[in-house]
Amino acid sequence: MTNLKVPSRRVELDAPERARWELAAMAGRMRSLEARLAEEQENAETARKERDRVHKRLERLRESESYRLGLGLVSLVKDPVHTVPRLTRAVVRRMRRRRPDGRPSDVRRAPAAAQRPPAHLYVAIGLDIAAVREFVLTLRQRLLVNPDHRPVVVTDCPSFALLRELGVLIEYLPDRATWERHRPDKPWDDVLTQRLSRLYRDHETARTVIVDRAQPPTLADLLR
Repeated sequence: MTNLKVPSRRVELDAPERARWELAAMAGRMRSLEARLAEEQENAETARKERDRVHKRLERLRESESYRLGLGLVSLVKDPVHTVPRLTRAVVRRMRRRRPDGRPSDVRRAPAAAQRPPAHLYVAIGLDIAAVREFVLTLRQRLLVNPDHRPVVVTDCPSFALLRELGVLIEYLPDRATWERHRPDKPWDDVLTQRLSRLYRDHETARTVIVDRAQPPTLADLLR
């Protein structure tokens, strides 16, 4: 008896269903990247705080009288001929800067560091030039209402350069078909993940918004 093999059939998804699957997969990767970014930012913040504490202690030590006195004694022992005149001039300058009440006249104040608003990453993949332009204009209106962040828009539209005049930072990523045609050796999903990870680090992204190409967010949506 001959065994008949029935050929398997691949289930082809229609375009809306495939788009929903791709959007769900992208959302999963976004959550994973955001969790990794949050961990890296926490570690970096801890390292920055420790660096600032060490730097402040070092600055206080350098500005202390005991440190300068010790440094001057070491220089005096090593090179007394040149050190004595230099120390004398330093003492004279210091006395001239003092006010009658005994306090230095040139008290330096550290300028307050300018606080930059956080960056928000908008992933607008699969939109044509008209849809990207409409979204960027809506995003500009949202910033006019409340300029609480710096927007970074990621698009795979090859005509993105026409939108630079709108004043919003736009990052380009080749679309899936173009990438697979030129670089079939590297999956496009890996390229997307690496690109977003790089943008997270470069811009210190605080929030990620995935733009639905079937229904881009309105001004009311962005304000929420």
